[in-house]
Amino acid sequence: MPLTPLANPGTIQLEAGSVEAQIGPLPTATMSGGVLLRRDDKLAGADSARYDPLRKALLLEGAVRYEDPGTQIISDTAEFAYVSGRIRFEGAQFSLGSSNSRGAAEAIEINQNGLLTLDGVEYTTCPPGSEDWLMKGKTIELDTRKGVGTARNMKLQFKGVPILYAPYLSFPIGDARKSGILTPEIGSSGRSGNEISVPWYWNIAPNYDATITPRLLTSRGLQIATEFRYLTERNEGVVVADYLPSDDVINRARHQFRLEHSTLFGNGWRNQIDIREVSDSQYYEDLGGSLSISSITHLNQSVRFDYYSENISVLGQVQSHQTIDDAIPEDMEPYRRLPQLLVSGSWQIPLGLRFGVGGEIVNFDRDIGVIGWRMNAAPKLDLRIERPGWFVNPAIEYDYTRYELDDTLPGMDASPTRSVPISSVDTGLILERTMGSANRVQTIEPRLLYVHIPQRDQDNLPVFDTITPDINLVQLFRKNRYIGIDRIGDTDHISVGVTSRVLDVSTGRELVSATIGQTRYFSDRSVVLPGATMATAETSDYIAQLRFSLFKNVNFDFGHQWGSGVDNTTKSEARLQYQPAGNKILNLAYRFRRDSLEQGDLSWSWPIASRWNFVGRYNFSFRDQEVLEQFFGLEYESCCWGLRLVSRRHISTRDGTRDSSFGLQLVLKGMTSVGTAADKLLERGILGYSADLR
Repeated sequence: MPLTPLANPGTIQLEAGSVEAQIGPLPTATMSGGVLLRRDDKLAGADSARYDPLRKALLLEGAVRYEDPGTQIISDTAEFAYVSGRIRFEGAQFSLGSSNSRGAAEAIEINQNGLLTLDGVEYTTCPPGSEDWLMKGKTIELDTRKGVGTARNMKLQFKGVPILYAPYLSFPIGDARKSGILTPEIGSSGRSGNEISVPWYWNIAPNYDATITPRLLTSRGLQIATEFRYLTERNEGVVVADYLPSDDVINRARHQFRLEHSTLFGNGWRNQIDIREVSDSQYYEDLGGSLSISSITHLNQSVRFDYYSENISVLGQVQSHQTIDDAIPEDMEPYRRLPQLLVSGSWQIPLGLRFGVGGEIVNFDRDIGVIGWRMNAAPKLDLRIERPGWFVNPAIEYDYTRYELDDTLPGMDASPTRSVPISSVDTGLILERTMGSANRVQTIEPRLLYVHIPQRDQDNLPVFDTITPDINLVQLFRKNRYIGIDRIGDTDHISVGVTSRVLDVSTGRELVSATIGQTRYFSDRSVVLPGATMATAETSDYIAQLRFSLFKNVNFDFGHQWGSGVDNTTKSEARLQYQPAGNKILNLAYRFRRDSLEQGDLSWSWPIASRWNFVGRYNFSFRDQEVLEQFFGLEYESCCWGLRLVSRRHISTRDGTRDSSFGLQLVLKGMTSVGTAADKLLERGILGYSADLR
């Protein structure tokens, strides 16, 4: 039952079954029949008590108990100094809040600020009757308000075996942040040898912190990794800097730097800074630790300002890239934008029309090839008519582009221009019906987009940032078949698509979604990028997508692209997830790109006994007939500790070099973990996996 607050929180309330008092110069009192003391939100009780006038204290005896919002203590005797609010217990047992933290001490002293000082103490989060891990210390201080503890002359035992000794240790007993050494990580790999990382966390201020991590790699040397985070009313960001003074394998210094910053000015303006840089192209391959990181080819370096309002948006930036893939030739590296300014706006005008305009001016710079300025303006007029169940949106647009170029080839125009009109009609229906259950609705949503763009000779225009994207459901309903404005593709086509959904009306949840679409062309497309040939096909590939979550435990996604001919499949993806319980996950995925890749991916986390869990991932390339990544592991979980063992083998570099590792992680719940960060690998490799051992 919750306590009722006292009128004066500083008042001490005393209740006793009977009281015997002696009046005199030093009055004394003896209480029996049950004694209850209450001050603020603290409560103490005992079988009996006596008042000591010299010490200005109550001496509690027999079944002594104490409670406050974060602490419960039981002992045989206690001394309550009511003036200072201090209570000292002898031979006590304690528990802390709802964290399952408990222990015993020769003596416990607690003051009115919630600070516990324990002498000759044992501490664990294991339930009573189980002390699989135990921390013993000469002195431990627990600050229940700040949620942190400090121990001196501490020894950590696991299954009765000492695994750690420290003359001083700070640890959390809640969610509070505190400066101190974090959990060390121990591991090994074929490329860097054995390694140990000892992070030190610095809680600088409530809105600033830093983590400094010495990382010893036996084959390479000592690396220092730092991360600084900040958060203010308008700003937030992170600064990462890693430095290896001398890599013993390649005999040179290596580093990584990353800055991510964002400022919200409060008047529609925002600033974003994203700068990433490494010392050499093999940095992530040698020191990154995963295939996804080691496959990075370019690092973004940009400073941008943008503005958004109801009718207009503005983006200004300078941007560069560091290319870290040596296989990319210099004339294929991305251009620097020094600077770039984008403006777009849209306004409602009379007769239901809407006027919009998009514009850009950008200077493209590179050490090789044609460079220069590109200016683009594209005013647009459209009329969107929307009624229940249908819409139609005719639009006309005029795209004008001008270049001012340097370093052009002989005979090439240094100031080419292009102007092209674009007309389109976008229309669709939304039909729906109630299914057998009144809680489910099925929709049928056909959509049609007609686009006409006349042919304009664009072979004399440079290609700064324009590519031909893979076709997908988004690209199917774009007007320009290119991404970027160095080419506006001529076309006369209709894109047709149909989507059907099954919705749960009570929750709004989409149970099933299926879409199919195709583009039909009425003329050849002669505008191409350099090296490409004119497109003459009368139709695009079919695009289909299916999402299925009708059953609570099953999710299925499928995407397919196909055309005519014998080998008609161009692209295909499928993913099935079965998760009947929080600790039962099975993922199966397949990816296919014609002439590029064909991969299967199987991952799982599945209990094989009451306390044992089998985890793993197997990623295989059917095209190359080799395993890209595989790891297998076992997890054991008890009431207050867990163990993870993971063996991993994967491709760690772009040229196919493999690396192997073995990880062991011991998790002491509510305290720490020892070993490799196996939980991070499992979370990254198994969709839906949670590393929380409960």
